[in-house]
Amino acid sequence: MPDSRTGPLRSQYFPEPPLEFAGSALQLDPKAGLSAYGPASLGTSVHPSLVRIGFVGSGESTASAVRWFERTRSGVGGDPSLGLPDFPGFDSDRGFFTEPRYADGTQAKLTTHEMASVLKHRLKRDRFASAVELVSEKVKLLAQQDQRPDVIVLALPDEFIATLKTVRYYDSKTGVEVYRNLRRALKAEVMRFGIPTQILLQKVAEAEPDTRGVDHLSRVAWNLYTGLFYKAGGVPWRPTGLRPDTCYVGLSFHRPAGSATTLRASVAQAFDDSGVGLILRGPDFHWNSAKDGPSPHLDAQQSLGLVQRVLTRYRLETGRTPARVVIHKTSKYWEEERDGFVSALRGIAEFDLVAVRPTSEVRLLRAGQYPPLRGTMFSVSDTHYVYTTGYIASLDSYPHGHVPAPLVVSDHYGDAALEDIIAEILVLTKMNWNSAGFAGALPITIRFSRRVGDIMREVPADRDPMPQFKFYT
Repeated sequence: MPDSRTGPLRSQYFPEPPLEFAGSALQLDPKAGLSAYGPASLGTSVHPSLVRIGFVGSGESTASAVRWFERTRSGVGGDPSLGLPDFPGFDSDRGFFTEPRYADGTQAKLTTHEMASVLKHRLKRDRFASAVELVSEKVKLLAQQDQRPDVIVLALPDEFIATLKTVRYYDSKTGVEVYRNLRRALKAEVMRFGIPTQILLQKVAEAEPDTRGVDHLSRVAWNLYTGLFYKAGGVPWRPTGLRPDTCYVGLSFHRPAGSATTLRASVAQAFDDSGVGLILRGPDFHWNSAKDGPSPHLDAQQSLGLVQRVLTRYRLETGRTPARVVIHKTSKYWEEERDGFVSALRGIAEFDLVAVRPTSEVRLLRAGQYPPLRGTMFSVSDTHYVYTTGYIASLDSYPHGHVPAPLVVSDHYGDAALEDIIAEILVLTKMNWNSAGFAGALPITIRFSRRVGDIMREVPADRDPMPQFKFYT
């Protein structure tokens, strides 16, 4: 059988897509755009003029977190040698043009007695469950206040997290090994109170310059405040180059905690060309990797029903039917899976089913000091690759510490030209509002559907998960 990776090599470069900031100003780099113009929501009705911040932590870890906010809200110096620009601040007159506000009444303390009570359990799984319950009760207290916080910072003590970070155990009822992660479990549990959370580690809040194992203060400030601003309702930046009235959908699969064969579909969908989106939990189905193969797939009826749910939600949120639907997933579409998607999309003018995933099997070598440019696409026969990481000409740098690997577009069925699909993927790699990084390796559709799946596996089947992205980041 001929190798599809042999044949004529073709390449093409896609220019870096700009982002839109306050006053419709355009910039390629999120940090440069925020510093020069302010966030995209500035001057609009959705811009938060202040952010009420609540805290959950011990007396000491909460005090450290508050000191961190006071130390950074006016701005932080960068480090040119690391390619880190100055952080412009987070206050009413600078940076994000939003005032952070916190007071004693927005702090729910984890007492020494309470934490000792958690740690007294003999089994680690019981300590883990008790810790999640304790933090949940503190979040609930803040959520019941007359003036609820907009965002709650989980400033948990280092020793508390270190003891309870993860747990593995066998479920005696199912005989299945269960793995739980404290961050994911907390996100899943406390989202029911309707306030997004932001984690600030005590070691990060208390770090001195050049502390090993802790990012530079400027990088931490850029990422934490960008996420905080987004979770409070602000819009850091908007994409350009996406077609209006297009619904972008990311599909991944997750296994509920304690289940051996049951899978659920996680759907992260962006409802419009502004990047605003919601989360849906797909149907349960059985998949045995030993019998059915390593990559889960839906049958025709399941894929039909899933897309019908997506379209229903789109219409509820926007009041209209999308002119185009794009579905991203990482595995190729099986015939009956594709047939189900196509059947559900019969009333849609245009659609594209795209399979895209990272690969290390093929690399492009470039003459010179730097790796291939981000935005480079190359094709070998009918297989197409694109570098979403790599040398970034506008920054004159390569901001990653590893050899970049391309994404492979392993499947495409639909109406758009390949060049349009690649251009959209590049835009969607810049839509992570939980970070001020230049771009990610994966489009936000796939990145968030995976992140959602990690947390959704902790959400009980009888509880409706929150639909907004901000509860999963």
